[in-house]
Amino acid sequence: MVIIMDKKLEPIVKDLQDKFNVTYEEHRGEVHCFVKPEQIVEALTLLRDKHQFELLSALTAVDYYPQNNPRFHVIYQLTSLEKIAFIQLRVPVNGDNPKVPTGTGVYDTCNWRERELMDMFGIEFENHPDPRRILMPEGTEGHPLRKDFPLGYEEPQFTFNFEDIDVRKPYAKE
Repeated sequence: MVIIMDKKLEPIVKDLQDKFNVTYEEHRGEVHCFVKPEQIVEALTLLRDKHQFELLSALTAVDYYPQNNPRFHVIYQLTSLEKIAFIQLRVPVNGDNPKVPTGTGVYDTCNWRERELMDMFGIEFENHPDPRRILMPEGTEGHPLRKDFPLGYEEPQFTFNFEDIDVRKPYAKE
């Protein structure tokens, strides 16, 4: 089954290609455009102002560890309520020093969502107005959604191993 790009998106993708030399792929009816980090703010502004993508509906990231270049994709999911259209911008980011310019000047919702990515993935958003942690307590080391983040382990407790686990289980002291 071949899915062809929504006709409403063809001129938008062409505009992004002409202005930013983006590449794109289609997957299950969605269009993913790959934008360089230094071009993301201009691309977001173009989509908002010229193509009526007034809603940043999601901002997330993917960690491709152990691959390092790019290790992350920062993903901007944009929605045009007027055109009933969706487009995704993906920003490939190196794993050694992951940085992307902030989009807070284009979409206000970038503020907390970028803070979440800083907190969970360790991706820095340059010139962000409030780069504090938002989910994890201050002083937390590491970034829990990175694939190389150490996982804790607790053996599951069943009826056949109840006594063995119970002896080793840390309980609050009275």
